[in-house]
Amino acid sequence: MVAALSITGLVAIPAASATPTDPPGTFTEQNLAADRTSAELFYRIPALAHLGDGVVLASWDARPGSATDAPNPNSIIQRRSTDNGRTWGPVTTIAQGFAGSATEGKYGYSDPSYVVDRQTGTVFAFFVHSKDQGFGGSRYGSDDADRNVISSVVSSSSDGGLTWSAPRSITAVVKPGSATNPQPGDVRTNFAASGEGIQLRYGAHAGRLVQQYSGMVRQTDGSEAFQAYSVYSDDHGATWKRGAFVGTGMDENKVVELSDGTVLLNSRDSGGSKWRKVARSTDGGTTWGPVTLDRNLPDPTNNASITRLFPQAAQGSPAAKKLLFTNSNSQTARENVSARVSCDDGHTWPGLRQIKPGFGAYSTATRLAEGKIGVFYEASYTNDMRFAQFDDAWLNYVCAPLTVAQSTQLTPGSPTKISVTVTNQEQAPLSGSVDVQVPSGWTSQPAAITDLAPGASTTLEVTVTAPSAASGAHAMQTVFTMADGRQSQTTLRATLPGVMGATITGARADVGRNLATNPYRTDEQVPYSFRVTNNSAFTVTVTPTAGPFVPFLPPGPGNCRWGNLPAGGSYNCTTPSHTVTADELAQGFFTADTIWQLTASGQSPRTVEVKGGEVDLVQRRPALTVTSAAAWQDTDGDRYASAGDVVEVTDTIRNTGNVTLTEAGGSDELAAGKQTTRTRRYTLIDDDVRAGEVVVGAAPVTARNGSRLVEAPGAPVRMSLSVKPGRPSMSPADPGKQRGESPVHLGVGRGQARGSTINISGTPYGQWYYVSTERGHSGDWYFPTLDGRLKVTLPSDQPFGADRIVVQDPAGTVIGFAPIVVTPRG
Repeated sequence: MVAALSITGLVAIPAASATPTDPPGTFTEQNLAADRTSAELFYRIPALAHLGDGVVLASWDARPGSATDAPNPNSIIQRRSTDNGRTWGPVTTIAQGFAGSATEGKYGYSDPSYVVDRQTGTVFAFFVHSKDQGFGGSRYGSDDADRNVISSVVSSSSDGGLTWSAPRSITAVVKPGSATNPQPGDVRTNFAASGEGIQLRYGAHAGRLVQQYSGMVRQTDGSEAFQAYSVYSDDHGATWKRGAFVGTGMDENKVVELSDGTVLLNSRDSGGSKWRKVARSTDGGTTWGPVTLDRNLPDPTNNASITRLFPQAAQGSPAAKKLLFTNSNSQTARENVSARVSCDDGHTWPGLRQIKPGFGAYSTATRLAEGKIGVFYEASYTNDMRFAQFDDAWLNYVCAPLTVAQSTQLTPGSPTKISVTVTNQEQAPLSGSVDVQVPSGWTSQPAAITDLAPGASTTLEVTVTAPSAASGAHAMQTVFTMADGRQSQTTLRATLPGVMGATITGARADVGRNLATNPYRTDEQVPYSFRVTNNSAFTVTVTPTAGPFVPFLPPGPGNCRWGNLPAGGSYNCTTPSHTVTADELAQGFFTADTIWQLTASGQSPRTVEVKGGEVDLVQRRPALTVTSAAAWQDTDGDRYASAGDVVEVTDTIRNTGNVTLTEAGGSDELAAGKQTTRTRRYTLIDDDVRAGEVVVGAAPVTARNGSRLVEAPGAPVRMSLSVKPGRPSMSPADPGKQRGESPVHLGVGRGQARGSTINISGTPYGQWYYVSTERGHSGDWYFPTLDGRLKVTLPSDQPFGADRIVVQDPAGTVIGFAPIVVTPRG
């Protein structure tokens, strides 16, 4: 294991409180996906929409087995609120995926995005429809029947998201091209950008519905480019059109209508610049201007959201210029979900407040009723989809963007004057102070602003002094603070000579031990050693802060701390050991991950995470088997296999290795030698019934032992079906006149009328019976009810007078007969 620390791509923490629930304003949040259901689904990819009248929709992917994207057989699920997001109804399904069967291939739905038509009240949900291929493996062509083509669909709801139409294909619109002879402009693979699309409110295209897409588009030289484009409707969703492709190295992208009707596109950059890409359209998303990087918006290559802060504001008004942007505010990891505010149609972004520190990925935001804003975001890739709600006061912004040099060189120990330009975009004069939030040991001398007029700008100098030992790259927030506490801010990126870093490696100290013949035992100690090298150009102190070793952490004797390690210096720490637990021995390894802290005079502390990986305690041999058995469930109770009946397959999964397995058939842990079961359900179709048997496809089982993956392929399960006898195709021989006593009492009343229904008893369930009369009725075949009864209707032209009902089996044998008299009144 090796860990080296370098300080690059820094994004500073917002100046406002790191705790979202602190004032000003109000902030609440709740997890809408805490229940993964019995299927142990993995939840990802948020979409959010406010429909008015307190109705809010939130949907996301339910991914079976793992958090994998298409072509995993994912489903789109939804929760609905009718009180502006305070409480939420149960999980429902917009589009259900299917894992596949012996006769039908798998399919799935992924990456939802809402578009609300506020003129008609209809809401649309766009998403991917996958079969055998996802985004990476799809081929050219728009044939939805081609299982290697990724498809695009849209569903609609006219009752506020309570019910949804079946998914309607728009693949031919959004993914044009030939499967056999692709031409420039053909799209090999694509997807709708998840979250929310828009409806334009201003100008010639008012009412237009716009949903963004990303796709791999064939170029004139035969290459492919990852491009963005709009798909729009001018007839309230009846038909859809594709706009022009834009950019290269694009990805998930969103659009927002600006105060003058221009449409601003904001895109993830798959090229890895770690900034957002932007472009503008003056024709409602049909065509686009040049793509540029917005260096006000750092991004870790992640899906984000942009929306109007006041969507109903009048065209050209100051409120119409205000935008809200949410993303992971980092250039190194999906972390620190934050909200930014622009007051000038996205040219600058002075407002910034953190929604969640730590891990946070995709997010989508929308304006709610009651002066609230909703942000739906991923707080994990498993079961934490959070809906945050806050008011405008919580954003704590002032429309006063700051401008500083993109990169500032500092000299350790010497004061440096930082020029900061403040522009007043408010409607009243501004007063306050500008300061730089510096690390401990640094100094900053703030500068005051008094009565800066609306529309005016001023440049001030803030003096920053770094300690003489400071080095490396530092990201510091430059903040303008009003007397009422509202703030605007930007990031100052300062560089000093040198970078603080260290290389830390660790390994078992008894590497020669033969684990096949001499495995570890419970409570035995595993000796371990570390090598630490200071890569900095100055003295640092290295301190371990977490790890599964003793001695290791200070202040105890034998710990691995080293104070004042000189530049380029190294040391070995050979005292640590790890005591083996029973659980670790059962799994065959322990994890040697550790955390260290580097400190130096004038430097912000830096954390080094050392991934020690899995340290074997035995010679691991993970393995498993799966056997399957099927049982038919007579769903309709007719004692025969019918379409709609269920075959339940029980898979018995056995750990045949020597170490504990996890994720085996849904079990948390499966000890060596133990077994568990899972059940699958297959619904019979007409083809199965006609064949008289069903073959349920194999369902491979995977499991893990730490980082090691094992798989048991399983085998198809074949089952014969008890099928209802087919209706005989021919009538039996004429039984002739029946005399004497009937073999079976049929329970038929003597008096009957034309067209009356005769109830015949004594005909056991399980075979067809031919019922005829001796006069005027040629007869027909009937299948009895479960209690052995036949219901026969006399023809309307049945001759009047004495007659006999005769019942025969398929061999022609007379089962019974009964005299009747047909009269006008019965």
